[in-house]
Amino acid sequence: MVHDVIPRFRIVGSFILLLLLVHRGYAQAERSQAQPRTWDFSVWVSGGTGEEHTNSLSEAQILTAGFFVGKMLTDEIGSGWRRGRFEYGVDVIPLFRQFRPQPIYGGGFEPVVLRWNSSLQTHRMAPYIELAGGAVRTNTNFPTGDTSNFNFTARGGGGIQIFAKPHQSLDVGCRWSHISNANLGVRNPEFNGIQVSLGFRWLR
Repeated sequence: MVHDVIPRFRIVGSFILLLLLVHRGYAQAERSQAQPRTWDFSVWVSGGTGEEHTNSLSEAQILTAGFFVGKMLTDEIGSGWRRGRFEYGVDVIPLFRQFRPQPIYGGGFEPVVLRWNSSLQTHRMAPYIELAGGAVRTNTNFPTGDTSNFNFTARGGGGIQIFAKPHQSLDVGCRWSHISNANLGVRNPEFNGIQVSLGFRWLR
């Protein structure tokens, strides 16, 4: 009888040990999947309309496109509706194209993009707000006239991520946009307008 019980205990013990190992493996996998992504990559295109010399937002139309690289600097902080994660990033803008009032080409760079990713989100959507600043260089003076072909940019606004997969999202944004030469030219007519963007983000 004893000889029959000992093998059974060995089998039960081995089975329990196997369950513990499997459970531990699942727990480690869950912890690893729960770790927040710290890198943010995206490609985007945006269209803007605004004023340069007049008070009409339909005076000038600008198309830009580029890619963004960001790094989450914090875990979730704050409480209630203020809870979220702070992110720093940069934008590279190889395409800057004004259609009206004159065709102008160029490119730009935004070394400062400050983004607050809100924790107020649904299963599919998450909002964010951001401020950004940089510069743009064009093939001719922008706006045309006694201005400058080098201008500084500033923008502020926000958007919504619409998740296609857990770490991939469609990004829809709306921002106020400002471009001026900070008196580098004889004249400094500012571009002020509204910018709407569409992008795709990967979180890693």
